Amino acid sequence: MFDAVIFDLDGTLIDTESLALSAGIEAFAAMGNPVDPAFLHGLVGKDNPTGARLIRAAYPALDMVALDKRWAAGFEKRMAGGMPLRPGALDLLTQLTLPKAIATSSGRKGAARKINLAGLAHHFTHVIVLEDVKAPKPAPDAYLLAARRLGMNPARCVVFEDSDVGAEAAHRAGMHVVQVPDVNPTEGRYAHMVAPDLLSAARSLGLIPV
Repeated sequence: MFDAVIFDLDGTLIDTESLALSAGIEAFAAMGNPVDPAFLHGLVGKDNPTGARLIRAAYPALDMVALDKRWAAGFEKRMAGGMPLRPGALDLLTQLTLPKAIATSSGRKGAARKINLAGLAHHFTHVIVLEDVKAPKPAPDAYLLAARRLGMNPARCVVFEDSDVGAEAAHRAGMHVVQVPDVNPTEGRYAHMVAPDLLSAARSLGLIPV
């Protein structure tokens, strides 16, 4: 049914969203601006420039440079303790025989560091990052580029995503969208399937043996 599988990275393959959220809460508090976790949840799936614009709009007096430094330091400290994978991620990647790619809103340096720390680099022939596209998710650019790099028809690609922003991007690319929510629940508006975990979704699609 499908010729290739394309994965989002953060919140789909690796459990970075929880690390980033806790580091963000800590950074805002250190700046004297306690933040509602729901506000940070609204940044999930968005690229850094878009997230920064939303933060500046909500906290116009906040020193963004200082916040970024504190947030990045807290995130790095958490990553140094280990890069946790999402449930079933390693099993799925090991069992998949179809060509695989990553399409992420992370920048090139950050994506490479996270992929290497998680030990996933050898599973992927292509990694599409923020610098590779003109428009970030929810625009379809990253997924369309991933399909081109793989030499595949977008309609023959299945995508695994956690966020609504990413699911919309894959949907707009004309791909089959599987959404496995992470920190935010979803109504599955842009998904062909909403699943509790990666492995059960892959089995139901026939991507791996039952």
